Amino acid sequence: MAVGIGIESEGGQYNGKMTSFVVFSCMMAAMGGVLFGYDIGISGGVTSMESFLKKFFPEVDRKMKEDKDISNYCKFDSQLLTSFTSSLYLAGLIASFFASSMTKSLGRKPSILFSGVVFIAGAALGGAAMNVYMLILGRVLLGVGVGFANQAVPLYLSEMAPSNYRGAINNGFQFSVGIGALTANLINFGTQKIKSGNGWRISLAMAAFPASILTLGAFFLPETPNSLIQRGSSHQLVDEMLQRIRGTPNVQSELADLIKASEIAKSIDSPFKNIMRRKYRPQLVMAIAIPFFQQVTGINVIAFYAPVLFRTIGLGESAALFSAIMTGAVGLVTTFLSMLVVDKLGRRVLFIAGGLQMFVSQVIVGVLLAALLGDQGTVSKGYSYLLLVLICVYVAGFGWSWGPLGWLVPSEIFPLEIRSAGQSITVATNFVFTFIIAQTFLAMLCHLKAGIFFFFGGWVVVMTVFVYYFLPETKNLPIEKVERVWREHWFWRRVVGEDDNEERKVGDFQSSL
Repeated sequence: MAVGIGIESEGGQYNGKMTSFVVFSCMMAAMGGVLFGYDIGISGGVTSMESFLKKFFPEVDRKMKEDKDISNYCKFDSQLLTSFTSSLYLAGLIASFFASSMTKSLGRKPSILFSGVVFIAGAALGGAAMNVYMLILGRVLLGVGVGFANQAVPLYLSEMAPSNYRGAINNGFQFSVGIGALTANLINFGTQKIKSGNGWRISLAMAAFPASILTLGAFFLPETPNSLIQRGSSHQLVDEMLQRIRGTPNVQSELADLIKASEIAKSIDSPFKNIMRRKYRPQLVMAIAIPFFQQVTGINVIAFYAPVLFRTIGLGESAALFSAIMTGAVGLVTTFLSMLVVDKLGRRVLFIAGGLQMFVSQVIVGVLLAALLGDQGTVSKGYSYLLLVLICVYVAGFGWSWGPLGWLVPSEIFPLEIRSAGQSITVATNFVFTFIIAQTFLAMLCHLKAGIFFFFGGWVVVMTVFVYYFLPETKNLPIEKVERVWREHWFWRRVVGEDDNEERKVGDFQSSL
């Protein structure tokens, strides 16, 4: 029997409970986030290991040990090394478009299952790599898996969750990303000490473990009611599923909205073409702007290259890996805090407060590095710890704002008829700019030096102002009714209102014929 927290039907919300059935289903689906986080964390760690660099990137290893004239900021500047990291995100970008079609036509569950299978193959190939080509091919397979997971999992979580807890449950995806990243950092810290020098193989191959859990668990996941009705399942079957996941027989209101949304969706021949219409302009803007801003926060400076960055300021290999563990733990804790408060405080408050916190910490880090490090200088142990604390403050700001909300908001703002296409655009945009940042960061670090933090800090100001003026609050609204916020927003109502008026005129004309 389902147990949970009761949710009253008020303010447009549906009846239901936070059932154990929903909780366990979402916990299993969120393992897709663990895959993503593990991969983010593992790549930064292994690229700082001397044994890994010596085998696959000997030029970088030589610069680290022998070249005394090269700038601190340029020791890791290698396009081949960045290709190892960024190849995953290019593959994920391409895969996300195929994932959109599968997620719509076959359902969220098959996409999640496929992501796990491909990820296992990529982990096996990476762990067994004998040359850089095998290494990058393994990363490509991991990218395909991440592309499908990032497409399907946030949609799955938003559609399964009761509206009162949608923010908390969807933020579970970013929480799982944090678990994956922290786990990867811990494994890197341990495997780096293996005397044979093959610890990096264990780090890369261990990605198969969470992927195996996701793959096996996906067989037992229920499909979401939204997906069932979109793919033509009987209303009785959808009604039974709704009763099961909401823990109440009184689901007629939610079912009626799903049926209405499904009828509208069936009238749409091309979701990607339809999303370009004026009435969906706000959602399209957010599908591009939010993942773009999420990447130019500079979080990938930490996520991909934290050990590299800490070695740049003078920490040893083990100390750099341990520092990455600390930042990963901070991100995990603050994401959990975000889960607790996002449905109470709302999305906008967290976005804006987190942006301010990130900006201040980035500016101070940039000032300290510019004043203390220099091209061939070093940072004292005391200042190294101060820099580590400031970076943790930055990670905390991201952890309870742009990290989880960057996935939550896009997943909850699209009507059913364009939801899969909208999520695909969100994921693709995320991968495009993740790829660009991953591919260019080491070169940017070499050329901009400490100014890299001012560069990302400037973008944080832009994105915070954007949220303040253009993103309406969506907390506690049922997912099929979120579109009302655009018609009530001071700016977007001018856009969608005109389109609504045009549709009403066309409808009135057709009725008069």
